[in-house]
Amino acid sequence: MSTEFATGQLSLTDAAQAVKQVKDNISRVLVGQDAIIEDVLTVLFAGGHVLLEGVPGLGKTLLVRALAKSLSVSFSRVQFTPDLMPSDVVGHSMYDMKSGDFNIKKGPAFTNILLADEINRAPAKTQSALLEVMQEQQITIDGETLSIDSPFMVLATQNPLDQEGTYPLPEAELDRFMMKIELGFPSLEAEVELLKLNTKVVSNESKVSQLPAVLSVSNIAQIKQLCADILVDEKIYNYAVELVRSSRTWQGVLHGAGLRASINIIKAAKVMALMNGRDFVTPDDVKLVVPNILRHRLILSADLELEGVSFNEVISAILASVEAPRS
Repeated sequence: MSTEFATGQLSLTDAAQAVKQVKDNISRVLVGQDAIIEDVLTVLFAGGHVLLEGVPGLGKTLLVRALAKSLSVSFSRVQFTPDLMPSDVVGHSMYDMKSGDFNIKKGPAFTNILLADEINRAPAKTQSALLEVMQEQQITIDGETLSIDSPFMVLATQNPLDQEGTYPLPEAELDRFMMKIELGFPSLEAEVELLKLNTKVVSNESKVSQLPAVLSVSNIAQIKQLCADILVDEKIYNYAVELVRSSRTWQGVLHGAGLRASINIIKAAKVMALMNGRDFVTPDDVKLVVPNILRHRLILSADLELEGVSFNEVISAILASVEAPRS
């Protein structure tokens, strides 16, 4: 199906409308998770990757499938299991008996949208197979480096670590995810609506295949460029850095956020500005994206964990302690 914004140069208003149309498209099958959809689209147009965490049945996989269907891009899914090998994800070389040469067999990571389903079901060796492609958008197989076409986005889902048979993600890999988004249960009204939708002859999930593609690869590239061109005041840059630096010296935080955090805060804040039809970033844009960007980059002390202090409480306290610039 052809996309609505298939041709021509997009203006800022067009881009904001296009993003909204993708959001509305996904909302047709994913009910009651509007904020989550907006966060995932923020990561897409900021050029990052996203980690979705929640108990089974909240629609993590459905969200990724609906996103891929809403875009005219290639999509691959890998179900991570304890016996999955790195070569099952990125590919491997095979010996051709006829030619006497080794040929590369590309894995599912050679795509635009990669769903790494239940990523923490696989051991660290397999999880780490994604390190190179997430950072450099390329894969090296037997010494040969192959690039991945743009856009490229990894959407990984995981169950909470207290679930049986899960492995924690390596710190280096966690840092490569722009955001860690926690999915909670929908509101009462949304849950009732979901119940109605999924007890009909044709379930809600089966409607994903009927979603139209809203944006082309060219549209996505244009929107990403418009986001990159959003204006950021010097005070906003300083505000983002101060927030990240505060996390490193915060009482009860063993390890704070690194340099990628402040970079990702500004990138995500630019997308938030575009979504709201502005060509400049405000402190509120920064405040909105900080929790999802810092959440997986902090390591709390045993004392804070024993007291039951959550990551969200620590991040809220950090935001409250750093004065936001005034316009």
